[in-house]
Amino acid sequence: MNLHKLTKIAVIITSLLSLIILFGLISSSDDAVNNKWIAPLINISYIVFAICVLIVFVFVMKNLITNTENIKKTLISVGLFVGILVISYLLANSDEIKSNGVVYPGSTTKLIGAGLNAFYILTLLAIASILWTVFTKIKK
Repeated sequence: MNLHKLTKIAVIITSLLSLIILFGLISSSDDAVNNKWIAPLINISYIVFAICVLIVFVFVMKNLITNTENIKKTLISVGLFVGILVISYLLANSDEIKSNGVVYPGSTTKLIGAGLNAFYILTLLAIASILWTVFTKIKK
């Protein structure tokens, strides 16, 4: 059996299980607390997500091993991304914040600030790369 047939069979099995659980969810009570079908749906989604991540990881590693010239580019990209994360973390504020009666410690606010800073930096870089591409195409 080739990979296409195995993938097709896995999709059919997952679809049938999802339909069975969906019909059970629809036919059960409207009360979400007493609904016994929610946990299996969440577990199936976790399993499918983990399988997808694993498959992507395996094919990325296979591609990196077979194409040795891509390893350098990949390591540079990963290094730049880690550098952006480090810069974002260093720029983040670590003050305690009180919101709705809950005091959030400095470590939590620093991580949230670092995530926001990384998002802002990556967004600016994406916009800059789009503008650069447009500018070079117009220039030609």
